[in-house]
Amino acid sequence: MAEARVAARWAGAGYYALLALFLYMPIFLLIVFSFNDSVILAFPLKGFTLEWYHELLQAEELLASIKNSLLVGFLASAVSLALGTLAAIAIMRFRFRGRDTFLSFASLPLVIPYVVLGVALLILFSALGIDLYLWTVAIGHVVINVPYVMLIVAARLAGFQANLEEAAMDLGATYWVTLTKVTLPLSAPALVAAFLSSFTTSFDEFTLAFFLAGTQNTLPVYLYSQLRFPSRLPLAVSLAAVVMVVSILILLLSEWLRRIGAGASKTKGIK
Repeated sequence: MAEARVAARWAGAGYYALLALFLYMPIFLLIVFSFNDSVILAFPLKGFTLEWYHELLQAEELLASIKNSLLVGFLASAVSLALGTLAAIAIMRFRFRGRDTFLSFASLPLVIPYVVLGVALLILFSALGIDLYLWTVAIGHVVINVPYVMLIVAARLAGFQANLEEAAMDLGATYWVTLTKVTLPLSAPALVAAFLSSFTTSFDEFTLAFFLAGTQNTLPVYLYSQLRFPSRLPLAVSLAAVVMVVSILILLLSEWLRRIGAGASKTKGIK
């Protein structure tokens, strides 16, 4: 029995090692090749250089696409946070007819392919005579981010007892005062985590931006356009490496904040 447990433990460790290797080796190679002193992405490396990162700072179109992605990301994340939080509060704190149907429809963007959603929004905007611009990309990103925000905030609301809100209202606070003084402050780590998750999704999203951006490129669309030129490939690799590292750091921060909120809920529950 002991040998079987040891074998199962080693098998599990080997499985997770292979999984981590499969997931993170491409990212590691991306970072390595971003320092390669050659336009050819192959081993052996020709040397170490920071030239490609220096060129990133001098590419005006690149800087413009970064500005566009930041603008779209902040706008879409702010709107998604507001709508998703309202939806989460409605689902977790109220019982109304059609609640399950509302939850199902609100979660549809999680399962609809982005290509289908992008084509559908493109047809809708064309039928309404709406010109494609950055704000049409932001609308598309709001659609896909609201379900994530809703689920993250709903998980936080489920983590602390509703009697805290009831106690505040018993002491004379109105519902809106309770919401702003009790519910939202207790949900602050989840709100920040939801905003960061939405921002990362919007900043890195390619498919909807490709269909809805018009003449204003976001960073992923610009990165894709550079892959057509072999001489620009190292620049695209360096840019992709920077985006991947920043995205991972934001996601780690988001997860850390979510765990802080979960830990605070458990502590208050014990008290």
